[in-house]
Amino acid sequence: MTAASPAKFRFDLDLGHREERNSVMSEGAMAALLNNARAEGFQHGVAEGQRGAVVRAAERLAQAAETLADHTAALNASLDDARHATLAEAVELAATIGRKLAAHLLAQQPTAEIEALITECLASLDAVPHLVIRCAPDLADAVREIALARIASSGFTGRLVVLGDPDHGLGDAKLEWVDGGIVRDRAALEGEIDVRIEKYLAARRGAHDKMTGAAQ
Repeated sequence: MTAASPAKFRFDLDLGHREERNSVMSEGAMAALLNNARAEGFQHGVAEGQRGAVVRAAERLAQAAETLADHTAALNASLDDARHATLAEAVELAATIGRKLAAHLLAQQPTAEIEALITECLASLDAVPHLVIRCAPDLADAVREIALARIASSGFTGRLVVLGDPDHGLGDAKLEWVDGGIVRDRAALEGEIDVRIEKYLAARRGAHDKMTGAAQ
């Protein structure tokens, strides 16, 4: 039995066919890869663009919110200052009107407050030996008559002395007895009112500053 001769290896033809097959597969694979790459690149680019837009939008929103907060704080501070200034003006206006009304009433009835003081004191001065009343010189006679009329209907039996004192303004008076006395001084009263107003406004300002500091 004769042995079969081995087939010759056709190197050139095999290479040619392999090259042709490889060439066809490479072009198809390359086209697919390119398409996939384009699609992935497009999707990636869109996603990155969207993320970038969101980040930029968030940053702009945060900056706008911060700016708005700063403006709001400044506006609130301005409003608080304006309210405090308005309150101070209103209180001062009320005090000014009160002074003018008091001056008008005093001009119309200069002895009214003095009469009220005399009536108040005589209710508890039954046993004192004397009562001295100091007032403006122009009011001395009128004050004496008022005091005598009030004494007639009270339990006071002591001696009455009414002195015109140039140091006393219109409507001012000083009542003195052995172990006590009472004074009506319009200037001192107005000064006390001014002090009370200043304390009130200072307290309001302090409360506002404390709340503002706590909020910050």
